[in-house]
Amino acid sequence: MADYVLVHGGNVSTDTWNRITKGPQIHTTDGRLGGAVWDTVTPALRKHNHRCFTQTLADEHICGLSGHIEQICALITDNNLNNIILTAHSYGGMIITGVASRMPERIGRLVYLDADWPDPGQSLFDVLKASGLDPQAAIPGLEAARAYVEKISYDPEKAKSLKKFFIHCTEGGMAVFVNVAVRKIETSGEDWMIWELPTSHLAQATMPKELGELLLKAAE
Repeated sequence: MADYVLVHGGNVSTDTWNRITKGPQIHTTDGRLGGAVWDTVTPALRKHNHRCFTQTLADEHICGLSGHIEQICALITDNNLNNIILTAHSYGGMIITGVASRMPERIGRLVYLDADWPDPGQSLFDVLKASGLDPQAAIPGLEAARAYVEKISYDPEKAKSLKKFFIHCTEGGMAVFVNVAVRKIETSGEDWMIWELPTSHLAQATMPKELGELLLKAAE
């Protein structure tokens, strides 16, 4: 049995989800999914007796990146979790990078799903710009929210020895950015396993079965 801590990226709208999902339509009171973006894959994990923690992050306009990192660290310590499979989608990669540097002794594996792997001193906007993208032009609806412009401070040596996985979604508008991230990973000299899914950025909506199978493989 493993403990999965699953961190969402930007708070996906139900309209976005419902346009592309292969499953039932979803409606929420605020029109956002938050941690429920993982609901399509957690049943497969729980079927194998794994526990899943899918906390919704605080509003990205009010809470910065450091606050989100603190939120996930608190979830881990409050539940006394160890040897966890710390998984993130998109912007969530910024968060788990910071968490892994803070408490590497608590983490068994890191899984980045089409996610950011920043250098120290970078913000989400910095990472996107370094890939040659104009963040707000490339990603409709993306705002210069507090969480997305705050620069991360962490020691990369702290988590260097952790086993890392990158799930590369090879289609869609984020492919250019993710291709840069993959090249960076391939030349990092660190212990990464890279998997591909032939789908767009929100794999939880478009390929949930296949995504669940890869997350299970990360626990092997």
